[in-house]
Parts: sequence; C-alpha cells; structure tokens
Amino acid sequence: MKLSQFKFKLPEDKIALHPTKYRDESRLMVLHRRTGEIEHKMFKDVLNYFDDKDVFIFNDTKVFPARLYGNKEKTGARIEVFLLRELNEELRLWDVLVDPARKIRIGNKLYFGADDSMVAEVIDNTTSRGRTLRFLYDGPHDEFKKALYALGETPLPHSIINRPVEPEDSERFQSIFAKNEGAVTAPTASLHFSRELMKRLEIKGIDFAYITLHAGLGNFRDIDVEDLTKHKMDSEQMIVNAEAVNTVNNAKDKGKNVCAVGTTVMRAIESAVSTDGHLKEFEGWTNKFIFPPYEFTVANSMISNFHMPLSTLLMIVAAFGGYDQVMDAYHVALKEGYRFGTYGDAMLILDK
Repeated sequence: MKLSQFKFKLPEDKIALHPTKYRDESRLMVLHRRTGEIEHKMFKDVLNYFDDKDVFIFNDTKVFPARLYGNKEKTGARIEVFLLRELNEELRLWDVLVDPARKIRIGNKLYFGADDSMVAEVIDNTTSRGRTLRFLYDGPHDEFKKALYALGETPLPHSIINRPVEPEDSERFQSIFAKNEGAVTAPTASLHFSRELMKRLEIKGIDFAYITLHAGLGNFRDIDVEDLTKHKMDSEQMIVNAEAVNTVNNAKDKGKNVCAVGTTVMRAIESAVSTDGHLKEFEGWTNKFIFPPYEFTVANSMISNFHMPLSTLLMIVAAFGGYDQVMDAYHVALKEGYRFGTYGDAMLILDK
C-alpha cells in the first residue's frame, strides 16, 4: 500500500486537547468488520460486547516525565531535552533528543532546575537531534532518578496536543494499571479504562492479560517514503510473560474473544506469536510494522483511538478492520464530531 492512501483532512478543532471529565465517558464507535455496520456508544458500553472468560490484553507500561528544560553553559540558551531511555545506571548515561540541536555539541554542559542543581555533559552525537548525556550526580541511583524526574514534565505529544502541560496531565496521560516504567508516550486506548469499568468487566467474568511495550516517539515519526514496504519502524522494548501467555491461549483454545487494547498491544502480540497462532513468551525488542494487508493471528477484536492522518497507528487499525471500512468509519467519525488523537474518543472493532 501507499502512504498517500492514509491521507485525510483532519480539522484542528477535531483534535482533543483535554481528556473527557471521566475516563470511561468518551464516545465509542463500534465497527463490525464483517458487515461494515457502525454503532455510536459511550466507552463504558464496551462491557456489553464481551462475555464470561473473554480476555482483554492491556499494555501496563508506565510513562515517565521525559521532557526537561535546561540551560546551556555560558550562553544560558534554553534547551529542551527529551529523555528516551537510560543507557547505563552506574554512569548515569541517557539517550536523549535535544532542541535546538544545532547548538548542542559534544563537551557542552547543560544545567537543569531553578538552582542549576542537575548538570549533564554531552558525550556523543547519535542522530541529528539525538545525543548521549552523562548526568553528573553524586548519590544513590534511586535518589538521582527521583531528582531527575522531579525536574521533568509529562511528555504530551506537542505535535497533537498543542498546549502547555497542566497538573491533571500527570494522572490522565497514564493508564490506571500503569506499572512498568519505560514509556515516553501513553498507550492511548488504555486511558479510557476507569477503576469502575475494570470492576464491572471483572464481575462479568472477563479476564485480563498484561503485556509491556514501552511506547516510544517512533509512534509520531513522519513516514518519508510513499512505498510502505520501505518504511523502518523504531525498535521498542517489550515483554510478554508466562501469565499473559496462559490467559490468552486458554481463551483462544476455548473459542473465546481476545481483545487487543490499543495498537501497542497489537504490535506486541503479533511480534510474539508462534506458528500455530498461539501467543508465546517474549522479552526483547520489536520493530514490527503492520499495514494492510495483514493476517492477524492472536486477537479477534481491538480497541483504538482515532489516529492522525498518515500515521503508522492508523495503518495498524486499517489492517485489522479492513482499509475501506476503517477509512469510511473515520469519515463518519469526522461528520459525527468524534474527537481525535491522544485524548480523543475510541473505536471498537469486532469480528462479527
């Protein structure tokens, strides 16, 4: 398929800048992929489409406050530093992106905090905007991490949510079951699940499986090739443990529904599937890129937000729901006033 096939006009006023007051009260479009039928519901109604022993697979990654603002030594120029991942605990080495990058060279020192209490030295260039920083901090690692994160802010994707970070974002840009730290962006489909809804799903007998995929900035990277087979995804770290494998495979063997909550979950489970269509344990990295046509093997339903034009996230959804049906559903969503993006509304795609 071609990149241009995923282009559509998305007015700015259709992009959600804030979440709904309650997590489970965003809107929900239900797309039946066999018939093309569309229903308009509230997110909490998702409960009505699943039964005893069906399984929801969630991503339990936890977002950390990855965006810092510092000053360059001597000039005092304001620099944005986006933490990607820690490379070495002992040496306090971090893989980061800097902006504006042209001003930041190897050997430069950056100062953070009102009193310049945190200092980092640039020790390597990795990409045009990428740098390796060594933080100069004496003290235990836990103390360093706490001090570093206290200086950071919630890493809202400014390309989608173009506003300053607000106090409520630290809670709302995180799922209620976030546990394993390592993501720099939230798995957005999971943001719709409230404690009340989880309890109601549990009471109905629905089982939960948790995998971890640390969502990175690659989710927002522009694709610069028209031929999608030539696009390379950024690698993301993921873990599928034995408990998740057993829960999912038992449900599949009994003919129960398996619902992937979000594109990160879908990528993870399709990266950890055995030849007989069962989920298997996995710990490592995935750069799997899913776009139509694609044969899915683990989940038979999925929940996802309404994504940006030309995005890899839209491509996964279109691969699962059928290209024509998903693009038609997106046009219906625009007409019906659904909210797009990270804090937007959701779509449930069912295989019936």
